[in-house]
Amino acid sequence: MKKTLSVAALALALTGSAFAADLPHYKAPPPPPPPPPPLWTGFYVGLNAGGVFGGNNSVRIGTASAGIFSPPLGAVGVLHAQDFALASNAWLPTGSNGGFIGGGQIGYNWQFYNSFLAGIEADIQGLTSNSSTSSAVTAISLAGEVPVGAILTASKRLDYIGTVRGRLGWLFTPTLLAYATGGLAYGGVTSGVGLLATELQPPAAGNLGPVFSNGAFSDTRVGWTVGGGLEWLFWPHWSAKVEYLYYELGRVSYPIAPTVGTIIGTGAIGFVNISQATTHFNGNIVRAGVNYHFNWGAPPVVAKY
Repeated sequence: MKKTLSVAALALALTGSAFAADLPHYKAPPPPPPPPPPLWTGFYVGLNAGGVFGGNNSVRIGTASAGIFSPPLGAVGVLHAQDFALASNAWLPTGSNGGFIGGGQIGYNWQFYNSFLAGIEADIQGLTSNSSTSSAVTAISLAGEVPVGAILTASKRLDYIGTVRGRLGWLFTPTLLAYATGGLAYGGVTSGVGLLATELQPPAAGNLGPVFSNGAFSDTRVGWTVGGGLEWLFWPHWSAKVEYLYYELGRVSYPIAPTVGTIIGTGAIGFVNISQATTHFNGNIVRAGVNYHFNWGAPPVVAKY
C-alpha cells in the first residue's frame, strides 16, 4: 500500500513539473533610460567682439545772459551784448559714435525641465574709434549793429562698457539656445565743448572784445541694457553666440565756464554769459562670441534600475 502511494505521489509531482514548464514566462520590463545630461548647466568664460553704433549723437550747447551789463553800454549796447549769448547756442550732431568693441564675459547657466535655461552673465568691453566731433558757425544781430559770430565745437566718446545681466532661454534642440537678456549697464563716458564769439569787425576801442570758453565731462555712468541672442553648443564644452544689446546710460549736463566780455580800451566788464552742455549716452551693440563651459556645478546623472 505504501509503495502504491509513493508511486502516485511521484507521478503527480512529475506531472506538475511538466505542466509548470509548459506555462509562458514573463520578464520584468527594462528600466526607463536615464534623462539626458544637462549640457548647459555650469560656469563658463569667453571672449567677444563686434561693434557699437547708433543712439543719440548730439551735444546741445545752451547759453544765456547772466543779466550783468556795464552801464556805459546803453540800451543798444545791452542788446548787442545779448548777441553774444544768442550766438553761443547750438545743437551739434557728433556723427555715428560707432566703433569696434571687444572684451570678455563670465557666467553661470542652469538648465531645467530639459528645454529651459536661466543664468547670469557679466562682461566688460573696450572700444576703439568711438570719438566724434562736430562744429557750427552762427551769426546774429539784435540791435542792427555789426553781427556777432560764434564758432562752437563739441565731442563725445564712450571709452568702455560693461553689463551684469540675467538670461532666460529656450532650447530649440539640445545644443541650440535662444535667449532674452537684460540688466545693469555701466560705461566710461567723455564729452567736451568749446565756444568762441566775437564781433564781425576789426577790434576797436569802445567795442566788445571776443570771448572764449570751454567745458568737459568725464565719468562712469550706470544705466540699463536689454537684448537677446542665439548660442550654439557646437562641441563638448564649447559654444558660439551672436547677440544684440541696447544700452542706456542716461542724459548728462555739465557747465561751461562763464564768458566775460570786456570793453576794448577800458577793460570794463561789458557782460557775463553762462553756458551749459547737454548730451545723451545710449546706443546699440552687435557682437559675436565664444564660450568655454566648465560644467562645474552641474549635478551628476545617476541611472536608477
